Amino acid sequence: MDTQSYLPVEPGVGMEENFLSLDDILLSHERLPIRTECRFPRLGYLERSTDAQDIPEGTKMELPLWLSKGLYEKKRRVLSVELPKVYREGWRTVFNADPNVVDLHKMGPYYYGLGSQMLHFDSPENPEIAQTLLQTFVGRFRRNMDSSQNAYNEDTSALVERLDCLEKALFASGQSGLNGFQSWEKGRASQLTASSLVLNYRKRKMADGPP
Repeated sequence: MDTQSYLPVEPGVGMEENFLSLDDILLSHERLPIRTECRFPRLGYLERSTDAQDIPEGTKMELPLWLSKGLYEKKRRVLSVELPKVYREGWRTVFNADPNVVDLHKMGPYYYGLGSQMLHFDSPENPEIAQTLLQTFVGRFRRNMDSSQNAYNEDTSALVERLDCLEKALFASGQSGLNGFQSWEKGRASQLTASSLVLNYRKRKMADGPP
């Protein structure tokens, strides 16, 4: 029976978010460069570079992803979101040339997640960003999974230090499968047990007694 006090919740896929996932909560606090398209009255305290009471139109600052998404509207221009440098054309060229040479963790631990969220904002570069995200993932996937399948009972810290959070989760999944297979091959696999739902059902039947 699983005795963990917290069972990890998987993050959302693509542009979707899972608000029960710790990874998605941390992702939502990633800061984005924005430009205000109107005056923000009585919010000057958010901009530390000035003592003004209001945030004037045209101010460049950083806001967390969750707030940027909440304020962004296509029809009513409240703010415009600039691309973080890792998603701009210069870095896209590097990723398209050889995605395996890039330290994604250093670039931001949520490269794929934040990149997918950037597609919420209306940008002419969105198709190129989406294509680069896909090509980068595909280009790095086989190498990462090969590494996870060939590192049995070894220190894997050097293998995962350059991975983004999604890749680390896939690496851990590969390691779990490898360890399970090795245990089965050596005859140390755990025995099949009844589901906790079945056990609880039996307990309730016994407690209720005969009809």
